[in-house]
Amino acid sequence: MTVEGTVSGLEERVVGRAWMVRLDPADRGGAAVRVSCGRPACAPQVLPSAAVGRTTAVAHLASHLRAASGPRPGAYCACRAEECHTHVRDDGPRDRAPASRCGGPMVLAVINDRQGRWWRALECCARCAAAHPSAKIVATAPAAAPPAPAAGARAAGRPPVPAGPQFSHAASSEPPVPESVPAPRTPRAKSRRNRRTGKIAQRFVPYDLHPIALRDELIELGDLFRAYQERPEPDLEQLAELHARKAKAFITWAEVTGETELRLEARRAEQAAAAALLQHQQRTGQSPVGEGEVTNRLLPGLTQWEHARTVLAHVAEHTPLPGPEARLMALMLTLRSALTGTGNLVGQDVKGWPLTEPEELIGRLVDSGWLSIPGTADDLLESRPESPTPITIPSLMPGEDGQGPFDFGRKTRPKLSGWAQRVVGDKKLRKKKTGAATRLLALALAVRTTTDGRLGQDGEGVDLAVLTSWCAVEPGELDALVEQLTVADWLEEAAVTDGRLTGRLTERVMQVSCPLP
Repeated sequence: MTVEGTVSGLEERVVGRAWMVRLDPADRGGAAVRVSCGRPACAPQVLPSAAVGRTTAVAHLASHLRAASGPRPGAYCACRAEECHTHVRDDGPRDRAPASRCGGPMVLAVINDRQGRWWRALECCARCAAAHPSAKIVATAPAAAPPAPAAGARAAGRPPVPAGPQFSHAASSEPPVPESVPAPRTPRAKSRRNRRTGKIAQRFVPYDLHPIALRDELIELGDLFRAYQERPEPDLEQLAELHARKAKAFITWAEVTGETELRLEARRAEQAAAAALLQHQQRTGQSPVGEGEVTNRLLPGLTQWEHARTVLAHVAEHTPLPGPEARLMALMLTLRSALTGTGNLVGQDVKGWPLTEPEELIGRLVDSGWLSIPGTADDLLESRPESPTPITIPSLMPGEDGQGPFDFGRKTRPKLSGWAQRVVGDKKLRKKKTGAATRLLALALAVRTTTDGRLGQDGEGVDLAVLTSWCAVEPGELDALVEQLTVADWLEEAAVTDGRLTGRLTERVMQVSCPLP
């Protein structure tokens, strides 16, 4: 093979231009970045974030491209001068590849990395630009005009020899036609379009898992669980639904593959779904009472149920007078002034409580120093809603540190007071003319149930000693109080066994229950 012509393109042609704009961290551990340009006249810039830095870097490179002249037809690839992978043999020494590796007109191209850390502008041939998947052609040089034939060639009648290497077997009397700009190469498509895979519960979902609907369900569940973890606040109802779907999918997966571990994971998902649903129902004041049924409670959520038990325990320890009527009044007045030690009371409220002699009881509480009111007990009983009587309980007033005996907020106090008034003023309890001890027992049982209304922790019943102490009655009087609650459709299946009261609240009063955790 012989080369016709004496043109040495690599030595005589001008090297293509190239410069780079980089984005680097400005300091270790900080968010600031430094934008630097490969041109000596450009000073580095420090910017507050990577997003601002990328915008500045792109704008800086664009300004250079606008100011620069177009690609020069006589230049050769800037990347070739740097011995890039396109111009270096894969299995030989780092020498220059044949000139035929370059082709097409000269272009001004911009390439960048996928992470957005640098942008490079270079003057190269169209074929080399197409070798970079991320290359974007900014400008293309016009096709070079064929050189004028030499005098000796015109005299001998030979065709002119075009510039650049020409080989004898490819020689032609016609001048070469400029090549068009090749399109950038795109990443190779996957051989199998259905090779979809994912991850769930630290397990990879095989791309060849069948049925395909099961594979897609597992992949979708994995994505939904990861998206749930990014939520700013939990949604227990949604979490329970995801665990239920996961349990069904893992059962099917176990049947397909025969793996025991998948069946165990499905069982754990079922338990997680039940626990999440129970927490959701407790936080929203609901609990299952049958198939597809829920109970909307007067006090929604575990926190308010615990506050109700705290108030009852405080009153049991700090009632200044003996007897169930004094305890009931102390409870109702405590709920009226729990946060600041002060509150308002009207005679209609007191007359609605089961008290035999309210005037005498109020006087005794005032004489004991536990309660303070302006005027007399008769004035309090005659007061009306438009002019309530202010009351003060000194033991509930905050101390020097601003803390009182209770830690609930201003919005919770009226809810607790309304809950107690709803129990004490129950229509059937009033109709049966039950006394203060029966109302106290109703309150005690309402805060000692399971979510489905069974008495005691896990339905094991309530200790009789606890109930008699709270109701301020003798142990022998408790059976009559239980019977009154049963007749008033408050209790059902009530029984005393081994010193404990078992049974359950009726569906009618489930709304006022405060289940134990």
